[in-house]
Amino acid sequence: MRYISKLMLPGTMSGDIIFSLRKLALLGALTQPIKLSSGHFAAAIKSSVQTAARRLQELEREGLVDRRIIADGQWVMLTRKGIEQLKKECYEYQELFFVTAKSEVEIAGRLITGLGEGTYYTTLEGYRKQFEAKLRFIPFPGTLNLSLDSQSVAARKKLDVRKGIKIEGFESDKRTFGGGKCFFCTIVHSAAEGIKSAVVIPDRTHYPDDVLEIISPVHLRGELRLKDGDEVRTRVML
Repeated sequence: MRYISKLMLPGTMSGDIIFSLRKLALLGALTQPIKLSSGHFAAAIKSSVQTAARRLQELEREGLVDRRIIADGQWVMLTRKGIEQLKKECYEYQELFFVTAKSEVEIAGRLITGLGEGTYYTTLEGYRKQFEAKLRFIPFPGTLNLSLDSQSVAARKKLDVRKGIKIEGFESDKRTFGGGKCFFCTIVHSAAEGIKSAVVIPDRTHYPDDVLEIISPVHLRGELRLKDGDEVRTRVML
């Protein structure tokens, strides 16, 4: 029978699974495969060998670790999904213990040219109607894309554990389009006063952490006379 914690809610990881994943990371499986026996892992998580073996199987089934069985044990390493799960836990604890009473976070980045996807997605009726209803503006086709440094990446990750303004996914022409969330933001620029804008974060597993996409009812690049490489600072409402 598949092991599930009694306190586990649908769509969430059990506390035991997260604890085991964290222990594997501390043993060194975060960046490279480690050789591990069930007995060694049992000692690390303070359980029986049977429970430890079952826990490793569960981690593998959930796609959180990669395992390769050998004669005297196994090689184990966290997958990208496993690492992202630990990062999520980290951000949530930061929210609990280290976030101040501030209602906004400042994020800065260098302007870059996107792939043109923003123009396509912002003009889709399924998204456009939601933006108009929930943000109170119809976006100019396209997004303002910022490349973030490590400090701003850390600030941007705070948005991952915030509810934001939900944008629902939908189906159109036999194709499914994913949802996401938005946060109102203010661009710190002398010419940006009074211009509405919002950060868009799509619900994508592999959405890059070092990019920030901003929508607005005006062509921000032209309105603010921006070019690639210019620094843009924003204050994002939490």
